[in-house]
Amino acid sequence: MSIILDLRATDDPRDIVHRSVQALVEGEVVGVPTDTVYGLAASALSERAVERLCEIKGRANWMPIAISVGSRESAEDFYCGTSPLARRLASRCWPGPLTLVIPCNSPHSAVTQLPQGVQDRIRGEFGCVGFRVVNHRVITHIHRFLSAPLLLTSANLTGQPVATTADQVQQQLGDLIPLLLDDGPTRYGGASTVARVQGNQMEILREGVIERAAMNQFVKPVIALVCTGNTCRSPMAETLLRDQMSKKYGCEDAVRVLSAGVAANPGCGATPQAIEVMGNRGLDLTGHSSRTLDESVMGVADLVLTMTRGHRAAILAAWPGLHDRVFTLRRDGGDIGDPVGMPVDVYEACADQIEGELQAWAEALGDDFFPQAIGSSDPESDSTTDQA
Repeated sequence: MSIILDLRATDDPRDIVHRSVQALVEGEVVGVPTDTVYGLAASALSERAVERLCEIKGRANWMPIAISVGSRESAEDFYCGTSPLARRLASRCWPGPLTLVIPCNSPHSAVTQLPQGVQDRIRGEFGCVGFRVVNHRVITHIHRFLSAPLLLTSANLTGQPVATTADQVQQQLGDLIPLLLDDGPTRYGGASTVARVQGNQMEILREGVIERAAMNQFVKPVIALVCTGNTCRSPMAETLLRDQMSKKYGCEDAVRVLSAGVAANPGCGATPQAIEVMGNRGLDLTGHSSRTLDESVMGVADLVLTMTRGHRAAILAAWPGLHDRVFTLRRDGGDIGDPVGMPVDVYEACADQIEGELQAWAEALGDDFFPQAIGSSDPESDSTTDQA
C-alpha cells in the first residue's frame, strides 16, 4: 500500500515536499493533489518513471501526457514564443485549471533537452505539447526544488472516474504507487479544460472545469485607451473603437474595449462636447463613468494605446515589464492634443484624428490578434492530452 502523507496535519509542508522531491528524483511515481483532481507525477528527466506512470495508467502509447511547470515564464522556455491568443489564455488562466496545448517545434525549445523517450510521450499532433501551471501549494513547492518539470496525469485507472480525494486514489492505485500526498478534496472537483491553440485558432479538446462560455470570454482581446482624466479623448476613442470592432466582426463583444485615465477622478461623466461629437456620429457616450488606470485594467489589457508620449512614459514607469503592449495611439509616436475646454469643432477634429489612428491600428494588428471561432474535438480523439 502507498505511504500516505497528510498535508493537513502539518503547518509546515517542507518535510513532505522534500520527501516527494526525493522520490521523484529517484524515479518514483508520486500521487499528488492538484487544483482539479488528484494526479500522478513523474520527473520529466526519468524515462523509467515516465514508463512506470504509463504502466500504472494502462494508457496507450499514442496518448500524450501533459507537462506541469512552475509558472507561465517556465512554460515559455518550452514553446519559445507563441501567438497572442496563447499568451492571452496563459495570462488569464494560469495558474489554474487549464491545460494549454501548444506547438513546440522550435530547435531551441527545452523539450529537446528531455530524454527521447519522454519527448515521445509528451508530443501530440502537430508537434504540440500540453502544459499545466497548477494552482496548488504543494505542486508549487515541488517545482521550486525539482530541477525538471513534471509529467502529470490524473490519478485513476483508465476508464474509471477521476479521483478528487486521496481515499479514491488509494482505492484504485494503492498497490501501485509508493507515495501519496493527501490534502483533502480538491478545489474544483473536476478535470482541467484542455484547449489547443495554433496561431489565432483555438480548439477545445475537452471541456472541463472552465466551461466553454468562460473560454469564449478569455480568448477575447482587451484593448485599453488611456488619457489623463478619462472624460474626453479616451472615452471618445473607446466608443469609436468599439463601433469599429462591432462593424468589422458583426457583433458588439468580439473585442473588449476599455478606457481609463492616469489621473482620473473616478465616476465623472464625459464632457458635454465629447457627448455631442459622439452623438453626431450616432454613438452614445452619455453613460460613461471615468476610471483610474490601475492593475484591474493593466492586468488584462493585451494592448494599451495612450493619447500622448507622457501617458505612455507614466504607465511604463509604473509597469516597466509591459513595454511590448503599451504604445501611443499615434503610430508615428506623436500626441493627440487635449481638447478639454475647447469648442465642439476642436473636439470634432480630435475625434477625426483618433478615428483615423484607430483604423490604422486595426489594420496593423492583423487577424492573428483576433481569435477565430472555437471548435471542439471528439472526446475520444487521439489529440486529447492525458492529464489532471
